[in-house]
Amino acid sequence: MKTFLYWFLAFVITVSAAVYQRKTGPTYPKRVEVSVNNVNYPLKLLRSLSLDEEPEVKLNINDPTISAKIYFRRYLSGDEFQIADFKFISKPIHSFVMNNIFNVTKEEGFFAEVPKQPAAGKIEYYFEITDQITTQTYLKESPVVVRFKAGVPGFILLPHILFMFMAMLFSTLAGLLAAFGVSSFRKYGLWTFGALMVGGMILGPVVQRYAFGELWTGIPFGWDLTDNKTLIAFAFWVLAVLMNRKKERPVYTIVAAIVLLLIYSIPHSMFGSQLDYQTGNVTQGFVLFLLVKQFSFDSLCFRKDRN
Repeated sequence: MKTFLYWFLAFVITVSAAVYQRKTGPTYPKRVEVSVNNVNYPLKLLRSLSLDEEPEVKLNINDPTISAKIYFRRYLSGDEFQIADFKFISKPIHSFVMNNIFNVTKEEGFFAEVPKQPAAGKIEYYFEITDQITTQTYLKESPVVVRFKAGVPGFILLPHILFMFMAMLFSTLAGLLAAFGVSSFRKYGLWTFGALMVGGMILGPVVQRYAFGELWTGIPFGWDLTDNKTLIAFAFWVLAVLMNRKKERPVYTIVAAIVLLLIYSIPHSMFGSQLDYQTGNVTQGFVLFLLVKQFSFDSLCFRKDRN
């Protein structure tokens, strides 16, 4: 019974951390509420686009009497904002699941096209809406940033996600077992090491190579947080496995488990790959919470938390 409780608690903690990481990441859709003709609409504004998708921004508003404009430019390029009109469009949905299970056959809303960017390129945008009452501008002071990425084959992406989830699960389980003096923590520590090696140190760089054209942008070549946090977690687990190889030293496993849980609760893709439009190189974006203004120095980009 105790074994089940350890597994259950480890699963709950792992899923909670994964959901938090996903929903707080800079590529998760930004939520904003707008008022149109005295009706409130909760919107989800995209912040990530694949190169094989239509480069469109959608406002999920079903009131065709309004008009809307989008203001956009390449992120950190120094360009002037360009303007385009949103158009109210009704698109058919060709999906067996959506058509037959959810009985959804079309999507309606206002769509605006933005220029497609190379992998790791970004567009920032804000918008305005004119209804029968007034014109309102949204997010002008903190535009939404959308990053473009190339597609990653499913046979690479799915195992990467699976192994990383397994690594987090086994790590949390090993930490709990070590904390409560259950000797099998060493076995699950080895499983954590293996899953982290495959998912993070092997498949992780391959995913990034497909998505952004760079295999590794962490230390010593750059400051990509996703790469570096994987490297830090891996180093702690190497130490934990080595220190428990001949003798039980649970404290190393507990520390490694805590470190992995903490760093993988950091929003995914924060400080991620970013195209430098001046040099054409892929660099990394930094988020400094204490800065209000934007600075740039060589290939390092420092910006308030909206990357």
